[in-house]
Amino acid sequence: MKVLILGAGVVGVSSAWYLSKAGHHVTVVDRQPDAGLETSFANGGQISVSHAEPWSNPHAPLRALSWMGREDAPLLFRLRPDPALFDWSWRFLRECTPGRTRDNIRDIVRLALYSRDELGRLREETGIRYDHLVRGILHVYTDAREFEAAIGAAKVMREFGCERYPVDADQCVEIEPALRASRPILVGGDYTAADESGDARVFTQNLAGLCRARGVDFRFDTTVERLLASAGRIDGVAVRSPAGGETLRADAYVVALGSYSPFLLRPLGVRLPVYPAKGYSATIPLSADSVAPTVAMTDDGRKIVFSRLGQRLRVAGTAEFNGYNTQLNEVRCRALITRTHQLFPELRPAGEPEFWCGLRPATPSNVPFIGPAKLPNLYLNTGHGTLGWTMACGSGRVLADLVSGRQPAVALRGF
Repeated sequence: MKVLILGAGVVGVSSAWYLSKAGHHVTVVDRQPDAGLETSFANGGQISVSHAEPWSNPHAPLRALSWMGREDAPLLFRLRPDPALFDWSWRFLRECTPGRTRDNIRDIVRLALYSRDELGRLREETGIRYDHLVRGILHVYTDAREFEAAIGAAKVMREFGCERYPVDADQCVEIEPALRASRPILVGGDYTAADESGDARVFTQNLAGLCRARGVDFRFDTTVERLLASAGRIDGVAVRSPAGGETLRADAYVVALGSYSPFLLRPLGVRLPVYPAKGYSATIPLSADSVAPTVAMTDDGRKIVFSRLGQRLRVAGTAEFNGYNTQLNEVRCRALITRTHQLFPELRPAGEPEFWCGLRPATPSNVPFIGPAKLPNLYLNTGHGTLGWTMACGSGRVLADLVSGRQPAVALRGF
């Protein structure tokens, strides 16, 4: 079949790879001049099955209330007259029960494990490079209550196959010696040895190159304006490029536009509870004598991750619900740097950090939408939240199986 993919982020390009391998003729459309230049550009850089606990959990409502009004809060809801945010927030609260949290952890772990395995197979098959390290992810805690809550979440993840095990503060330093100077403030951690790190933008662009070698066509600098439907099917996509407007047609259409997916789908009667959660990152160049981590890390209490990307340290995280605003907030940027120096006081940067923010496509449950939509030739691959890089290869493989009429290898209940 001819398949048209809307969106060239890590999810869209991964979908193109697996659809091409399945024998389809694939075209990818994106408004940017290259792949991976929006939400995939400078994310946290972690392949993190161990991040399977959704934001919507029994502890979340009180934490969010306690953070209200704090400009540097890990999770910040900016109150605004936005019906989409009110609807999303109500759905979010419904997902915060223990039972729903457990179900969502199960579904996230299932897809994330499958995706991590698929990434490993792709790497072995192609030799793709993206500053990856397979040294695990260490979650660290400086608050005893946060550590106690994490032990319970990690136990649930282990039940579903994610090997996330508690470690004491001294073991944290053994796993990552760069923490030695901050040992006095650590209360403990947990470690998932099979998790990974790597640069999502470099991966996406290199995978796009491999897709081109398979015959995938990329239409960059091309903005998707609307989906055209007739007789209960998608009949084409109206796009605009510097050359003017045109209609692109295919047999099947895949929406992988992240936070912008709802705008395109709403006129068709497909209403997705996907809302943008703005995340921040700082990329710090490292001097040769920096005492910097090489194990990927997560500071759960601050919702900040640290990933070593060659001679750079990527510091990323937090979530700000403020519509489609993509302006950098200096307070939130500086909070990343302040926390970095608290945990790694001997970090010696080789230059100024490069700040960035992007809109993660968040669902209330953190479980993405993958598969057929309301119209028979329309497919979704969106809503991955903070785990787009983690779930990209698995989501792409699942989508290719569904488009091809095959049963995916991972169970899809919940997706």
